[in-house]
Amino acid sequence: MQSLPFEILRDVSASGAAGEFGDLPEWDLTDLYKDQNAPALRSDLKTLTTQATQFAKDFEGKLADISAELFLDAIQRYESIQTTAGRIMSFAGLRYYQKTTDPDRAAFLADMQDHVTEASAHLVFYSLELNSLEDNHLEKLLAQNATLSKYGPFFDRLRAMKPYQLSDDLEKFLHDQSVVGATAWNRLFDETMAALAFDVDGETMGLEATLNQLTDQNAEKRKQAYGALAATFETNLPLFSRISNTLIKEKEIEDKWRGLPSPQSSRHLANHVEPEVVDALKTAVKTAYPDISHRYYAIKAKWLGVDKLDIWDRNAPLPHKDETQIVWSDAKDIVLGAYGDFDPQLSDLASKFFDKGWIDAPVKEGKAPGAFAHPTVTTVHPYVMLNYMGKTRDVMTLAHELGHGVHQVLAAGQGELLASTPLTLAETASVFGEMLTFKKLLADAPDKATRKILLAGKVEDMINTVVRQIAFYDFECKLHDARAQGELKSSEINAIWLECQKESLGPIFNYPENYGAFWTYIPHFIHSPFYVYAYAFGDGLVNALYAVYESGKPDFQKLYFDMLSAGGSKHHKDLLAPFGLDASSPDFWGEGLSLISSMIDEIETL
Repeated sequence: MQSLPFEILRDVSASGAAGEFGDLPEWDLTDLYKDQNAPALRSDLKTLTTQATQFAKDFEGKLADISAELFLDAIQRYESIQTTAGRIMSFAGLRYYQKTTDPDRAAFLADMQDHVTEASAHLVFYSLELNSLEDNHLEKLLAQNATLSKYGPFFDRLRAMKPYQLSDDLEKFLHDQSVVGATAWNRLFDETMAALAFDVDGETMGLEATLNQLTDQNAEKRKQAYGALAATFETNLPLFSRISNTLIKEKEIEDKWRGLPSPQSSRHLANHVEPEVVDALKTAVKTAYPDISHRYYAIKAKWLGVDKLDIWDRNAPLPHKDETQIVWSDAKDIVLGAYGDFDPQLSDLASKFFDKGWIDAPVKEGKAPGAFAHPTVTTVHPYVMLNYMGKTRDVMTLAHELGHGVHQVLAAGQGELLASTPLTLAETASVFGEMLTFKKLLADAPDKATRKILLAGKVEDMINTVVRQIAFYDFECKLHDARAQGELKSSEINAIWLECQKESLGPIFNYPENYGAFWTYIPHFIHSPFYVYAYAFGDGLVNALYAVYESGKPDFQKLYFDMLSAGGSKHHKDLLAPFGLDASSPDFWGEGLSLISSMIDEIETL
């Protein structure tokens, strides 16, 4: 079943009246279900329970003894059940994220989660028995049936957890208990965050609108917004600290019982990436802090005419920045034009999102912050969520999420169990789409001043994607290590956050003590521990990939579409090999980081 991932919570989301930006689209979810009382939904709920129950009756305790043909029947029925469950949860989740403050939507989501959890309890045995099979037995079955063999990558990913599997009873207990464990704490975080109010100079704002003020041309407005954010985050510190302490401890207990070697291990296994590759990425980025983030922000301080930057000036616009608002129709033309210049097929795939109600763009009360592309299930199509308010970076966010959406459409041909791409590769098409759009904007820049602004904006985005996300990952690593020593006070969590931020952003900033509370609003720490390094992985990978594209490699477009269409059916080494790239190479990450450094070099000359 597909989960609802939070996309990067961008620091630059904006706020205002939707009418300023044209007719902003909202989701049409009827391709999933007409409404929460739809007969098709009620039928699927009954079918899910019936099929899951019958699946257990037919196969529990028998996987080791059945033929290749029955083994194929089992995996195909399992896939069908996952598709039905994913469709139900996608509908409930997307409705909820449109208005997380609506108690009816929240209750409906909880009810659907309970039903799916209860039904899927009948499936827990399947992965347990698969992992108990001897390697040679499974290999023999796959060799006997060509259709069955295509599921090999799914079995490989599933069996990666084989050394860390618990007893059948414990696995079933953890499955059932999750509804009142991590799932409940995640929901508490979401509902609390959506309901937060920030008093900015007498005006009450939500999180998105307040974060937007940090990009205002007026320094006093940025300072007021920062003060409002800090005050509200500090007020809610006890709750956020309790949520974090509990979830980290819960993970530590489960990891200990499973025998996982580190808190990060389960994420690496899920991403199908070697720990040493992630360590190499982390080391390369941290080593590059002085040449990238420290150097860029020192330049920015000179632009702003100050010796030291205040932390609320991190995303401040450049002096004399063009504040022209980009209406929705122009944003659509910019992104589709950039996609079409690369290949008309890419533009054609992306245009469906605009034409068929697959995008929810306006900022609305109670709507989840940030942006994401949710694949739903392979028998339907993805949906993109934005909080669009007309800035250049909102256009880049549109390009980013459409990249995800196109990737998910292309990968759907792999089927439900193989379409999902590991997080480390899931950012490939999104960041590549951003790069295409940025390069088009840069090529169309009318003068050096505009070019400088575009380059600075891109560098800041790349710092947010690479440096900031690795700093987040470093924070999580240190946080989980510290929590292993005992319950953490809010002040202790704040101190770890400040340490990582100072190291990554550099000495040019003033760091108020209350900046320590700004870890609280990052949803990844709650929803998906250690998720964040995937952004840096994806950005570095795309920088290297784009360099290959610009070098004029023959048939690049074909290779690119082949890579996206592979979904999760291949390892990152196999997907990158046709481009002559290898993420395990010591030089790979340095090449990607050098692109950011070269942009800063150009900025210094302008």
